[in-house]
Amino acid sequence: MTAAVEAATSARLLAPPNPWVGACLVATDGQQFTGFTQRPGGRHAEPHVLAVARKEAGPDVAHSATLYVTLEPCSHYGRTPPCCDAIIEAGVSRVVVGVLDPDPNVAGSGIAALRDAGIKVDVGVEAAAVEQQLAPYLHHRRTGRPYVVLKLAATVDGQTAAPDGTSQWITGEAARADAHRIRAESDAIVVGAGTVRADNPRLTARNIVAADGTPPRSPLRVVLGRAPETAAVHPCQEMTGDLPAIVDELGKQGIVQVMVEGGATVAASFHQAGLVDRYVVYLAPAFMGGSDGLGLFHGPGVTTLSEMERLSFAAMKQLGSDVRLDLVRLPS
Repeated sequence: MTAAVEAATSARLLAPPNPWVGACLVATDGQQFTGFTQRPGGRHAEPHVLAVARKEAGPDVAHSATLYVTLEPCSHYGRTPPCCDAIIEAGVSRVVVGVLDPDPNVAGSGIAALRDAGIKVDVGVEAAAVEQQLAPYLHHRRTGRPYVVLKLAATVDGQTAAPDGTSQWITGEAARADAHRIRAESDAIVVGAGTVRADNPRLTARNIVAADGTPPRSPLRVVLGRAPETAAVHPCQEMTGDLPAIVDELGKQGIVQVMVEGGATVAASFHQAGLVDRYVVYLAPAFMGGSDGLGLFHGPGVTTLSEMERLSFAAMKQLGSDVRLDLVRLPS
C-alpha cells in the first residue's frame, strides 16, 4: 500500500477533479507493478496498473494476484467503464483498499461487487496516509464543499507588507515555487477585488509540469467583487455575497480544492467564518521590526485568549531560507 500511496503522487496534477488514486499489483511470483489515475477520460489507477503489468510481464500476470489500491474501486459507468469489472476480468484474487469512497456512486458498492465475484477484500490498510493524501477529494464528497487552503506569507513577526504597502517579495524563490504547486493542485483560486486592483495578479500556476510532462490544467480564477476590465485575472468568475454560500456554490460546480490567495481582509473573512481546512504559512527569516506593517489578518480578532482557536501542525518543511508550516483544525 505504501507503493500505491507513492504512485498516487504522480496523479495529483493529472486526475482532478477525479480522485488521485494509486495502485500496486503484486503478482504470485512477487513482481510488483504500480499505476495511477490518468487525466479525466483516461484510465483510472486499477486499469492503468493492469495495463502496465500486462505490458511488462504478459497477459496473465494479474491472475491470482493481489491488488493494492488507495481508494475503493468504482463500480459504475462514468467516462470510463467500472474498475471493478476490469479487476474481476483480470482474475485478481485479493484486493486491499486504503479507504472507502464516499461518493454516492460508489460508497461501498465497489467492495460489494468484488466480494460478490469471490474476491477477498481488505479495507483500511494505511488509511491515515490515504486520508491525508486524498483529504480534498474526501472532504468534497462528504460535505459537498471544496477543501479550502488558505495561503499566507509573512515575516517571523507576522508582517505581510511594509507600512508603504510593499510586499514583493517577502519569501524566496523556493517558497514561491511551492505556492505555484498548490495553485496547480487547486481547482479554483480565490482573491479579493482589492488585491486585484493593487497587485494585478494573473493567478496562474507557472513552471509546473504534471507527471505526463504537460502543464497542469488552469484553475478557475474567482474574484470576490468586481475586477477591472483590464485586469490580468480575466477570464475569471466574479462572485459576491455571503462567503459560506460562495463556497457552497463552488462545491456545486465540482470544485474539489480552493486556494485562497486574497489579502489580509479576505484571509480574515475565511478564517473567522471557519471555512479554512488547511492553512499554509510561509515564514521568511526576517523581521519588519515594528507594529505598523500589515499583519496576516486585517480586522478585529478575538477579544480574549480563551476565545483563540488552537490548531495542529500537520507538516513543516524547509524551502530554501524559508519555512512552510501547514496547520489544520483539531478533530472535534
